Amino acid sequence: MSVPATELSATHPSDQPLLSLRGVHKSFGAVQVLQGVDLDVRAGQVTALVGDNGAGKSTLIKGVAGIHVFDSGDYFFEGEPVKVHGPKDANALGIEVVYQDLALCDNLDVVQNMFLGREMGPRVRLDETTMETRARETLDGLSVRTLQSVRTRVASLSGGQRQTVAIARAVLWNSKIVILDEPTAALGVAQTEQVLRLVRRLADRGLGVVLISHNLNEVFQVADDIAVLYLGHMVAQVRKDDVTRADVVELITSGATQRDGAAPMNGNGVAR
Repeated sequence: MSVPATELSATHPSDQPLLSLRGVHKSFGAVQVLQGVDLDVRAGQVTALVGDNGAGKSTLIKGVAGIHVFDSGDYFFEGEPVKVHGPKDANALGIEVVYQDLALCDNLDVVQNMFLGREMGPRVRLDETTMETRARETLDGLSVRTLQSVRTRVASLSGGQRQTVAIARAVLWNSKIVILDEPTAALGVAQTEQVLRLVRRLADRGLGVVLISHNLNEVFQVADDIAVLYLGHMVAQVRKDDVTRADVVELITSGATQRDGAAPMNGNGVAR
C-alpha cells in the first residue's frame, strides 16, 4: 500500500550520524544543482542514494568528497562542523569514494593498485613486504576469497574482482565512510551478488556506506535507509522497511508519493 508523503519521515535510530549535511547548495553558473539538501550517514548502515539522471547525485557526492566545494550549508562529521576544501580534507576525515571508472591501472598488480599514490617505504625502495601483507589482511578482513594472489595483474581480473580491489583500496586507510558509485553497473549476476555481499560486510564492520544505484532491487537487498534526490532537492530520507518500491519510484519520478496529491518533502520529511 502506498504511503502518504507526510508519513515518509526519517525514522532513524537516535545514534549520532557520522556525516550530516544540512541545507547545502551548489550552483554552476546560473544552474542550481543542489538546493538546500540534507543528508545523514550512520556507522554500520548502508544509505542508498537514489534519483533520476540529473537529480544531483554526482554533485552531492563530489561535494562530500571535496571535489566540489558547496556554495553554502553546513557539513558535520562525527557531530562537529568541518570545512572540506578538497579531496585531502575528505580523506583526512576518513571518507573514500569508489567511482564507476574504479581508477585502477591494468599494468599493475593488486598490491600496487591498492597503494597507488600512498606507497609505503623510502622513495628509493618501497616496502613491498609490508604492503603485500596489509593488502592481504584487508582482503581477508572483507572475506574476499575470489583473488588467488595479490600479485595478480589487474588486467587479468574479472569485473567483480576489479570492483573488489577498488573497494578494498578504499577501506585500507582506516576509512569511516565509503561511497560507492554504481558499483554493479557493468557486472553480471554472479559478480553483482559478490559485490553486494561485500557492501553489506562493509556496514557490518561498522563503516558508513553510501550506495549510489539505479537498481531498486539491489537497494532493497542491502540498504538500511534510502535517500531520494529530485531535481536538486532531498525529498526524503527514509528507513527501507517503511516504504515500498512503488513509493520510492514515485519519489524518484515526481518528488512525492501520488496518494492524496501529497507535496514533496525536505530532508526532514516535512512537506514543502
